Amino acid sequence: MSDVIVIGVAGGTGSGKTTLVKALVNRFGDNITVLSHDNYYKRHDELTYEERTKLNYDHPDAFDTDMMIEHLQQLREGHAIECPTYDYTIHNRAAETITIEPRKVIVVEGILIFASRVLCDQMDIKIFVDADADVRLCRRIRRDVKKRGRTIDSVIEQYLTTVKPMHEQFVEPSKKNANLIVPEGGKNLIALEMIINRIQKHIDMA
Repeated sequence: MSDVIVIGVAGGTGSGKTTLVKALVNRFGDNITVLSHDNYYKRHDELTYEERTKLNYDHPDAFDTDMMIEHLQQLREGHAIECPTYDYTIHNRAAETITIEPRKVIVVEGILIFASRVLCDQMDIKIFVDADADVRLCRRIRRDVKKRGRTIDSVIEQYLTTVKPMHEQFVEPSKKNANLIVPEGGKNLIALEMIINRIQKHIDMA
């Protein structure tokens, strides 16, 4: 499918990536499909729950990025994929998969997608969503406690031991690979309008 455009949306935890992606999905509906890096956390059936809770989930090695690249290539070629899913309550890959159909616009989303040169090379437009560290931490606490069944103490401990240092080591440096840096993600209406106009232009020409 030569008329496919792939848009990468990266940024630190709680930066506003999801808000931006949701805005694009709401605007373009069936013309857009989303591939989330979080779905590609590696399976660890060989470890106990306690052992899995101690893994570093903010390092590039935590993801099966090779599988994601393969799936992205299949989508670009017009083939549907069976995307893995992840269960945060057990810290392991779930048995269920999601059928994702190819579309004219493919959005690849995740904190570390720009850390992989091979994955970056698959993207036509690379957007980095930026936000203040304190704001990102507050958003992460709210999300993990409400949606993922975590305690506040466990979220803060994980943030200090892996999330923050991995952000500084991998996520922040990957910003240099972006074509566009968007403060506050989907709440940045001017940047959102620019992105929407660029996607609409592609759809109209495809």
